[in-house]
Amino acid sequence: MIRAVLIAVLLALAAGQGVARDDPSGEAVTAAAEAAGALSAETQDWVALAQRAVAALEAGRASNRAFEALREELAAARERFAVAQTANGGRLRTLDRQIAALGPPPETGEEAAEIAALRSDLQARRAALQAPVAAAAEDFAEADGLIAEIDTLLRQRQTERFFERSDSPLAPAAWPAAVSSVLAALRTMQGEVELALASPSRRDRATDALPATLAWLALAAVLVLRGRRWAARLERRLRARSLRGRGVWSLLVSLGRVLLPFIGLVALTQALLSTGLLGRRLTGLAEALPWIGLNAIIAHWLASRFRAPPDSAIPGPLGLDPAAEQRLSRAFLYTGYAVAIYAFADVFLDVDGIEGIPKAVILFPFGVALAAGVFRMGRLLVRHRPEPAEARQPQSFRSTVMALIGRLLIAVSVVGTGLAALGYDAAFEMAVIPAVATLYLLAILVLLQRLVFDLYALLTGAEEGADGLIPVSIAFLLALAAMPPLALIWGARATDLTELWTRFQEGFTFGETRISPSNFLIFVAVFVAGYTVVRLVQGALRSTVLPKTRLDIGGQNAVSVGVGYVGIFVAAVIAITTAGIDLSGLAIVAGALSVGIGFGLQNIVSNFVSGIILLIERPISEGDWIEVGGQMGYVRDISVRSTRIETFDRTDVIIPNADLVSGTVTNYTRGNSVGRLIVPVGVAYGTDTRRVTAILREIAEAHPMVLLEPPPAVLFIGFGASSLDFEMRMILRDVTFIFAVRTEINHKIAERFTAEGIEIPFAQQDIWLRNPEVLPGAAPKPAAAATESAGPGPHADPTDGADPVPDADPKPGETR
Repeated sequence: MIRAVLIAVLLALAAGQGVARDDPSGEAVTAAAEAAGALSAETQDWVALAQRAVAALEAGRASNRAFEALREELAAARERFAVAQTANGGRLRTLDRQIAALGPPPETGEEAAEIAALRSDLQARRAALQAPVAAAAEDFAEADGLIAEIDTLLRQRQTERFFERSDSPLAPAAWPAAVSSVLAALRTMQGEVELALASPSRRDRATDALPATLAWLALAAVLVLRGRRWAARLERRLRARSLRGRGVWSLLVSLGRVLLPFIGLVALTQALLSTGLLGRRLTGLAEALPWIGLNAIIAHWLASRFRAPPDSAIPGPLGLDPAAEQRLSRAFLYTGYAVAIYAFADVFLDVDGIEGIPKAVILFPFGVALAAGVFRMGRLLVRHRPEPAEARQPQSFRSTVMALIGRLLIAVSVVGTGLAALGYDAAFEMAVIPAVATLYLLAILVLLQRLVFDLYALLTGAEEGADGLIPVSIAFLLALAAMPPLALIWGARATDLTELWTRFQEGFTFGETRISPSNFLIFVAVFVAGYTVVRLVQGALRSTVLPKTRLDIGGQNAVSVGVGYVGIFVAAVIAITTAGIDLSGLAIVAGALSVGIGFGLQNIVSNFVSGIILLIERPISEGDWIEVGGQMGYVRDISVRSTRIETFDRTDVIIPNADLVSGTVTNYTRGNSVGRLIVPVGVAYGTDTRRVTAILREIAEAHPMVLLEPPPAVLFIGFGASSLDFEMRMILRDVTFIFAVRTEINHKIAERFTAEGIEIPFAQQDIWLRNPEVLPGAAPKPAAAATESAGPGPHADPTDGADPVPDADPKPGETR
């Protein structure tokens, strides 16, 4: 109340100061007062609700349903307060800009009277607008705290119920009471039916409803007994036909196996209720009959869907062999009927009001049978999971998940049975029943994912069972959508999920910046639109504008890439601005992170900057023949981080851009494709060098790829160890043919030299053995025997006798 009065006063003052000049009649003041009065009434309602919540929490005696209802009221109030916090946001920002436009007050305190009055007026109006925002923030925090206290209390109660323990159902002392309770319940039901039959009016109503009752019974018998077979027969006919999208139509038709029997059970319930002779307890059982039978019906449907059709080459949804699929189907059937029987027993006990030890004793054998079914399912999933095609291949994700689920089911069934035997019947229900529901949910999820792939094949014309990025993404989204139902199955309350969604909508705070999902969605939408425009502009430049300019391919690519990077940066800035994300608070954090990132990513940054330099200066272009770091090839792609070179053996080499900027690069085709070829040639000693020079010049000038201006040159460069050495130097029209030209010229040289009788020598070497007698297996050296000399070439050593200079150093070519 005090807060409401303060808000009303502030609003009145702000209205009187801010609009008195334009509203001398005081209508704005009256409107502000009325708004303050309305806010005061709303505040009174909130104060009453908060006091009621505090009192309920302090007492702690209200039921869970009452606390849930109170929580809903608090959540609605909290949502109103969240909206109220942003109600005056636009006006406050405008006032802040107006105050900032006046500049800071002078330090001396002397300011023009008009400016001081205007500043005071703006500040008063801002305070008046800020007051309800601050009050809403305070109320929001209070409501949020009360909701958190209620959630904590409800979770505490749920935990206490999980650990509630009674006497063990295995104790024989509890059995007589349980049997007596069941017999008493049966006698009570019988008495209700007999009492109804003894009433003439009720008998008359039953007689009048007899035709309808018989019609309902006939419909129930037909649908329950024949409905599943009709759907299966239609499904087999669809499978027999070469129909496109058979998987989709087969699944849709198979739903008749669920709908027809369920409608039959509903008809059976209607037939029983139409007699009017059941009584209260039997009426409760009859009303629950369709939902109890639905467990077995779904089990039959899942058992049929997880078996691959006999005529289908595609395996079942889990990829198991036929024998494993049969075992899994039988396990589904057993578990479904076990759940149905357990649910029927539970409803029977509830409608008769049997609680405590008798209920635990009666439900224990049915629970053990249900846990056995869960255990069997878990063991099958662990033992029959799909194995990889090769021994060295890792397990697939689905196989790993199946094994994990199987082990969890085994653990839950064993632990749950033990807890039930010790008297923790609530813990058993909170463990084993959710495990069965999880089985059903995951099985339906697998079928829905299979349906997505079948729909993809139907719409795209791909083969049945084909996958792609789109169906895989949708299947992943389905798995995410299954998380909330899975949480509800395992004890989470719906309010827990709504609270999580509320926190998600509020976003998160990073520094002084709050990012909400709406900001993120706006950012993504604007950025995607900007990115699309940038790509369209790039495409227009590549295909329409740049080809008509004088730029070469490299320059066109540089312009296109530069426009792309600038456009993406501008699109990101526009998206951030449009989304209203204030990144000024992140400047300090970004500055601190940039230091660490600079050290960790300095090579990447260096390559990035080098890529920009390459695109601007263009020392190399796509299609150039270059050599860098011992790698030679054609430039195929220049990106921001690296450059791809295709070598002559058709392999791709990725060169970091920093190596191209800071290292030595040989560009054979930069500017033009003209290049020089040098061919070394050696002839035997004694050959006419002038004749050799003339022949080599004729061969060079005769080749079509050799330019005659400047003319080719033949140089006599020296006397080699075995030959007279020449060099042919010529300029080629296209240096990319250098290897082909070299090969052709070498062929011509060999042909001409053979025709002219010019010898091309090969290397020669003389080997001297100074002490051959020391070699293993050598005969003793005669006193006057000469050292044998041999050489691979045509010039043998003429020395025949002892070493003329035995103590001298070996000559070049000798070996001691």
